This record gives sequence, C-alpha cells and structure tokens, in this order.
Amino acid sequence: MPPSPPLLGTRRAATDPSDAPAPGARDAFDAALDDAELRTARAALAQGRRQAARSLLVHTGDDWDRRGHRLTVLARDPRATAWAGDWLAAEPGSADAATLLALALVHRALRGEEEPGRARDSCATAAALAPADPTPWLGLLLLARAFGPESALLGAFTELRRRHPEHHHAHHLLIACLAERPGCGRAETHEVYDAAELAAAEAPADSPLAVLPVVAYAERYRVLAATGMGPADPAASPHWSGPRARRVLGACFDWWLEWEHDEHPRRLIDLNHLAFALSCAGRPAEAAALFQRIGDHATPVPWVYAHRDPLAGFHAARARALGHG
Repeated sequence: MPPSPPLLGTRRAATDPSDAPAPGARDAFDAALDDAELRTARAALAQGRRQAARSLLVHTGDDWDRRGHRLTVLARDPRATAWAGDWLAAEPGSADAATLLALALVHRALRGEEEPGRARDSCATAAALAPADPTPWLGLLLLARAFGPESALLGAFTELRRRHPEHHHAHHLLIACLAERPGCGRAETHEVYDAAELAAAEAPADSPLAVLPVVAYAERYRVLAATGMGPADPAASPHWSGPRARRVLGACFDWWLEWEHDEHPRRLIDLNHLAFALSCAGRPAEAAALFQRIGDHATPVPWVYAHRDPLAGFHAARARALGHG
C-alpha cells in the first residue's frame, strides 16, 4: 500500500476511545466501559495493591481482545509506569508486568511525556517475553498510528493479526488510518470501505468485526469534515445516503439483531458507531433500538466527530431517535 499524505497533520489525532477524548469530555467517559472487574483492579492498583490486577490478567488468559482492552485501560493511568515498574521488580520476567509497563510508556508517549523510542523498546521486550501475545504489538500499533511511519503501522498490524486475526482494536486503528488516504473516483469507492468489508467477510459470523464497515464510514466522515470536504453536521451530509452506505447500515443492524447477546469487551464501541451512523442517516427507529441497549454508556468515539462535547452529541442524537428532540 502506498504511503498516505498527512491529511490531518504529521502526528495524527487519536481516534480511539482509549486514547484522547475531546476537550471537556475526559471525565464523562470511563475507558473501562462496562468491565466491572477491570474497574475493581484499577482501583486496587491506585491504592498500591497489584494482586487484583495480577489475578485479573491471569483469569483473562488468551482472550486477546479482552486482555488488550484491560491492559490498555490500566496503562492509561498516569501512575501506571510506577505500578508496572514495582511489579516487574517484584516479579522479574513477568510478561503481564512487562506488557503493562510497555503500554504505560506508550500512553506516556501519546501524551508527549515520553520518548517514543523508549516505549517501542519496552514493547519489544514484552513481545519477547510472550511471543503469542498480540498486546505488545498493539502498543507498537498505537505508536505507529500516532508517530508513523505508515510502514511501521502496517508491519505491527501484520504481526498482531498473525497472533489474533480478529483483533478488534487493531482493526479499528487500521481503518482510521486508511480513512485518511485520499479518495479517487466516486465517493463510495474509497479503499477503506473495501478493506472493512473484506475483514468483516473473512471473520466468523459472530465476530464484532461485522460492524467494521460502519466504522469505516464514520472514520471517513471524520476525515471529510476535518478537511472541509463535507459538512460539519453529519446529519446534513449525503455521506450516509448512498446505496453502499444504506446496504452497509442495513446489514450491520441486522447483524446486531442476531448477535445482540455478544459479550465482546469492546462491543459498546461498535454499538455507539452503529447508533451514530443510523442517527446521521435519518433512521430513528433502528437508532432508537440501539440507544435503548446502550443506555448511558456513550463512548467518545464516534460522537467526538460530530460535536465538540461528545456526550452532548450522544444525548442529542438519542433524544432525536427516541422522539424527544
């Protein structure tokens, strides 16, 4: 794949809820989503007790999506580097401690508090301790997404996918990057849509990657709005009304109806994307069904694409869908 021009700047803005909420939204969202065990372990770590986190990760095992989510959330805390350093000193060679330290350094780098090179080295150390674990490669993918080059992003994605072909977070990061490439030809022929539909088609029927085509449309809208190629109000954009977009939205909503019982750790992110797209496309009945399931569990992405205060954007769209706005 050819390199993409820096449409949104050399250091791309983070587009994942585990990275950077919009200004003023930091306290409105919990990156743990609805993982109560994760919130308990995080609170224990904040008190200097690592046993809960240690036990949490042991019991997570090789549920790679859940492991990546949990380690990423723990690593976001500004104190995580100290926590992980103490843990690693107490248990030298612990892959869990090393991976937490690596991701903590990644997030410090994303916040501009650490040199990316040190974070990359730490990810490589963690990967050597746990060769089957895709999570250290998720750290490298986050760094490549923020700092480049694109070849590093594609390399990390390849290694990560080799370990877990359906990795949810990794696919979202790749789609965000592909959405920033310039389009050629008709609006609905952009490569990000092809990549998302291919990944969804290759995944098992119950995989949440089924919603990835909707994520691709939301990410592409983000780029169009940010570069002035589309209206700032997503509900006023023809982006959601083309035949391909209508087909994708219908197929993904039908998938949700069949697999709404899914307990994937990041399913709320998918539901928020789908509710966002359906509300933008003027399909209030379908959006309302999703909003009722989501409840108050908004995630910063994709609502940040539509509103400076993403929580306000979420509630406004929900009110419209439920017939109160």
